[in-house]
Amino acid sequence: MKSPSIVSIGGGSGLSTLLRGLKNGPGRLSVIVTVTDDGGSSGRIRDELGAIPPGDIRNCMIALSEDENLMARLFRVRFNSKGARGELDGHSSKAARGELDGHSFGNLFLAAMADVTGDFAEAVRLTSEVLAIKGIIYPSTNSLVTLRAKMRGGEWIDGETSITGARGRIERIELNPRHAEPLPGALEAIARADIVTLGPGSLYTSLIPNLVVEKIIDAIEHSPAKRIYIQNIMTQPGETEGYTAADHVQALMDHCCGRLLFSQALVNSVAPSARLLDRYRADGADAVELDRPRLKALGVETVECDLLAEDGVIRHDPDRLAEAVYRMGGF
Repeated sequence: MKSPSIVSIGGGSGLSTLLRGLKNGPGRLSVIVTVTDDGGSSGRIRDELGAIPPGDIRNCMIALSEDENLMARLFRVRFNSKGARGELDGHSSKAARGELDGHSFGNLFLAAMADVTGDFAEAVRLTSEVLAIKGIIYPSTNSLVTLRAKMRGGEWIDGETSITGARGRIERIELNPRHAEPLPGALEAIARADIVTLGPGSLYTSLIPNLVVEKIIDAIEHSPAKRIYIQNIMTQPGETEGYTAADHVQALMDHCCGRLLFSQALVNSVAPSARLLDRYRADGADAVELDRPRLKALGVETVECDLLAEDGVIRHDPDRLAEAVYRMGGF
């Protein structure tokens, strides 16, 4: 049997979880990663340097690298600097944080490589070689873009952090500028893929931002690949409170001009522990209801598997998730 070509689309910790499992299988991996993060270290790099935020891509690089690789370990390092003590009205203030505080080495490395090469996508390619990752990573676009959301009341909010912080009902996601172009290599990878996956990850800030990049939807629709949507286990405060699985699929269709790009949905079949659920509910999250009849009415075939890994948080188990993807793809 041939080695399958897999394209995984998304961002955030959900995509990294999937990649940690897929890299141990027979697949030839390509990854398309959102670049709209404006919080934390990535947001500071974006604001101070005018650079494409590297955080989600850094996480994917770490996930696809060998754990014992020294550079991969360095990419995980996050600085915790206190800097010099400040003075306020003649008295010592609390220790001021240094300028490196909160930055990750990997983010700074990618930003420096982009400055040297003058091209973020080339910086990603060269850094991937340094880390000897298993796969090819493509930024969803090589343009500096901002996420915009239209809320239920008609208000537009700019910036990923502001969107999730508003805790309102999101109706529409766009990029600014709207006509961001994908990388040719990403389109080629989709065209020759055997499997294309979307998710797991934040619906409006990790998944849909990739789909609204120009030409991506058409490329997926015309790909001969088996297309698999991986449903989140939990809803997300600020994005999908109260959403069922069908609500997630409907939101994807709404951003794809009504087209159902992913007719198969991979969902977790095992309920998290009551103790963990209570903790998540206290923060406004809950388990995603499957609502099978509505999914069927939308044309979605659901594949239910035990995908749960409980280790203090509710998340997918990387190996079981990857095994299910390979099995659904016929490999």
